[in-house]
Amino acid sequence: MKRVLLLGGTGFVGRHICEHLARLGWSMTVPTRRAANASAVQHLPRLTVLEADVHDEATLRQLLVGHDAVINLVAILHGDEAAFQRSHVELPEKLARACLTTGVKRLVHVSALGAEPAATDTAPSRYLRSKSRGEAALQQAAAQGLQLTVLRPSVIFGADDRFLNLFAALQRVFPVMPLAGAGARFQPVWVEDVARAMVHCLQDTRTIGLTYELGGPGVHTLKALVQLAGRAAGVPRPVIALPMAIGRLQALMMELTPGQPLMSRDNLDSMKVDNVLTGRVPGFAALGITPTGPAAVAPAYLGNDDPLLALRSRFRRR
Repeated sequence: MKRVLLLGGTGFVGRHICEHLARLGWSMTVPTRRAANASAVQHLPRLTVLEADVHDEATLRQLLVGHDAVINLVAILHGDEAAFQRSHVELPEKLARACLTTGVKRLVHVSALGAEPAATDTAPSRYLRSKSRGEAALQQAAAQGLQLTVLRPSVIFGADDRFLNLFAALQRVFPVMPLAGAGARFQPVWVEDVARAMVHCLQDTRTIGLTYELGGPGVHTLKALVQLAGRAAGVPRPVIALPMAIGRLQALMMELTPGQPLMSRDNLDSMKVDNVLTGRVPGFAALGITPTGPAAVAPAYLGNDDPLLALRSRFRRR
């Protein structure tokens, strides 16, 4: 029986990966700051939840003992420079050192579309620059023996996402949708396809040393995705594209609200580059996976949501 350590295993993507690995009979360890965060996965067979601070390097070394591989899903979308550095750069650095020290050298790391080691200083947002620095650090460790696979997904959607669900919830509440970055282009990817790709990479040693871009079958503007969410939820609203200056002011006001903001200025900066496949590295086809687009999946889960559920979850205090 194989054993894997999942950092970020209680999150949106992590929960789906845990379910896939449980069906395959893998043993899993999921560390979390609070055990209550793991309620969605703790019922799975052969899964152990541990309260631990994964940002502590000594703790990482202890957690790795007895495992065959590790998956790193830890990421944040909002924060200052120090927060992005801590989650996207320092944690991968600590994890790489812990892997090499303990001999658990197999690592599958989730980065982001638009990140690459060559863009550590040139990417347009703190998010993408930090993701790029994290990749660069791991590539350096790979030169020392780390068996690394990197996945770069586009924006991820699924039944419990905070993306299409949020846009649907907003349209249930507001008569119009003023939208910053309306023309930004995405290639949204279904969470189940991402989970299948990660499990494939974990099992297939031929993926070691490779980077994969994961995008769905179609390219959509942000405006089109908001409209899709509204139609699927039965509440289509007019979408009004905001000029960038007004959009940045809107994002600033959202940053000042309690809890996780709906949008930040750094999010808008990330949208300055298309979040679509470059074709420079392999994708789903190389993994034998045919991706599913949002139009085929979203109506099944957006039509039944509590109108204010996504809004309440986003405005919870930290």
